[in-house]
Amino acid sequence: MAGDEMDENRWHIDDLDLDAYLRRVGVEAQSPSQAALGELHTAHVRTFPFENVDVILRQHPGVELSAVTTKFIDHQRGGYCFEHSTLFAAALERLGYDVERHLGRVGELGVNGRTHMVVVVALDGRRYLCDPGFGMSLLRPIPLEDGAEDDQDGWRYRVRRSDTSAAGATWQLQRHRDDEWQLMHTTDELPVHPVDLVMGHHFTSAHPRSHFTRELTVARHGLGRHTTFSPAGLTVRVPGQATERHPVEAADVPGLLRDHGIELPDDQVQRLVEMWPAMVAAAEPD
Repeated sequence: MAGDEMDENRWHIDDLDLDAYLRRVGVEAQSPSQAALGELHTAHVRTFPFENVDVILRQHPGVELSAVTTKFIDHQRGGYCFEHSTLFAAALERLGYDVERHLGRVGELGVNGRTHMVVVVALDGRRYLCDPGFGMSLLRPIPLEDGAEDDQDGWRYRVRRSDTSAAGATWQLQRHRDDEWQLMHTTDELPVHPVDLVMGHHFTSAHPRSHFTRELTVARHGLGRHTTFSPAGLTVRVPGQATERHPVEAADVPGLLRDHGIELPDDQVQRLVEMWPAMVAAAEPD
């Protein structure tokens, strides 16, 4: 079997109903191009919220493409990085893009594990970092080049390269915030296999040190507005304006879930409402 066929088969990209995915994000199939890639990335980020509901409720179906497709497309949900990037990478490959999957660390090297997933696309002699599954995601791809900057509808991002890792080059994604560049995550160039996603997801969704197992986090990019809600409160960010923060009570949870594009059965909503006071107490500083 040829290498390309083996790669496609190990990621099971044929499990994706591409037409259903494109209908869900509201984009038509197009030949690979920088413009088409950017349009699809933006549509994906604005369609699917970032959320860890299934982790909190201890019912996560896993990060295999078939499970992600059912959750995102059939059940009209969202998820976190392993799910977003698994789905996005499969859609890109089905559309004919040259795709690489990579893992990274949120925050400083040596502190956190490789529990973030991104997608890198090689196109017209350049490589582009796609990051649809971060809480404050890129809206569109950014060149994977040292010093590359992009103002994305008022959100400023930058890529910095470092060769200090024993594994080779690493790439920092930074966001300009509070008059300085702040590190979001660092991605390496090591090859990624499906089992690596299973292992990363297992830590993120089950280990007691993972914050995803302790508190609900939901985020969404809207037009000119990004919102996040968690036990710490509702955070509203608008480019060029002061960040707003509002407390969130248990009674607010059902409406905020709907506002962020998450429709759940009534019993699951009720479980989150009942868990909310304990999550708020755990999130409060000592």
